Amino acid sequence: MIDTLRMDDTPGRRRGWLSRFAALGVLVSCAFAAGGALAQSAPDPDWSLADMPAQNGRIFLVTGGTSGMGYEDAKALAAAGAQVVIAARNPQRGEEAIARIKQEVPEAQLQFEALDLANLDSVRALGERLNATLPRLDGLVNNAAIMAPAERATSADGLEMQFATNYVGHFVLTAELLPLLRESDAPRVVTLSSIAVHRGSINFDDLQSTQAYDPYAAYAQSKLAGLMFAFELQRRSESEGWGIQSMAAHPGVAVTELIERGPGFDSEFGRNWSEDRESYHSAAQGALPTLYAATAPDAQAGAYYGPTGENEQRGPLGLATVPSAAGDAEAAARLWTITEEISGTGFPPRVR
Repeated sequence: MIDTLRMDDTPGRRRGWLSRFAALGVLVSCAFAAGGALAQSAPDPDWSLADMPAQNGRIFLVTGGTSGMGYEDAKALAAAGAQVVIAARNPQRGEEAIARIKQEVPEAQLQFEALDLANLDSVRALGERLNATLPRLDGLVNNAAIMAPAERATSADGLEMQFATNYVGHFVLTAELLPLLRESDAPRVVTLSSIAVHRGSINFDDLQSTQAYDPYAAYAQSKLAGLMFAFELQRRSESEGWGIQSMAAHPGVAVTELIERGPGFDSEFGRNWSEDRESYHSAAQGALPTLYAATAPDAQAGAYYGPTGENEQRGPLGLATVPSAAGDAEAAARLWTITEEISGTGFPPRVR
């Protein structure tokens, strides 16, 4: 249960749910997430946008690119010369995001595409449009998320809303775009996770929270599922010959619209978060692990990147702590099979 794990009473430490699940992250082992025996090499902790290589001629898609870290991802990639597809629900916000980016990056190559990750027909429609119009896709950033709505809601496909938006929608989108990714000479898929994964578990008996709904437990499960997906995608890419480099990243705690649109600032979680918001990462800082994974020559397939400061809430770039549940290859394979069944979407067979 979420409320059974508590931080100590050291002065100055917050004791809200946010700090409790972050604190647990320092207690788990940092095993090689993709299930192998080789250790990952840590990135340069001082890596910044100035170190990002030119992305001229490369094509990226960023989900949730109209605000927060997705917006910062899109802006940075466009500034580096990439063609960027911003995929999100609201066309007006998409137009506004593109206009804002072009004010800073006049030469930016941007397009907006409508995408509702909680509606698999919308996800498949986007896949059809892009497969018909793009020559390839060099990078997919599975960024969009919702967090801890107080009441349980369901997607257009009858799935719990956080599980649908944060995980299943991105699973299906990746499958739909796999043909385009395989046209790239060095395709990467970066899936956004969260320090909440250290409080998460996959409840195979109640994946959709129909028996009991806890907004934070459902959020943690959805982000853990995404992290397991990133590692399983890498394993399957290697075994099936897809040629995809799959990585994961998390921002620590960044100041975005996620809480305002989720539990709200009036909630206990929101009040605890607001107390320390000035010390957390900006959205631009929170985007750095994702941008490193998406572009850095030294980024490694199967790695998990994030900040390395106290409880991984903020600080220099490094390898993120991986919870043991995320490295469970058997559970990840089981979740993959279930997701194919509930979404009606399968990945292609082995490449001969």
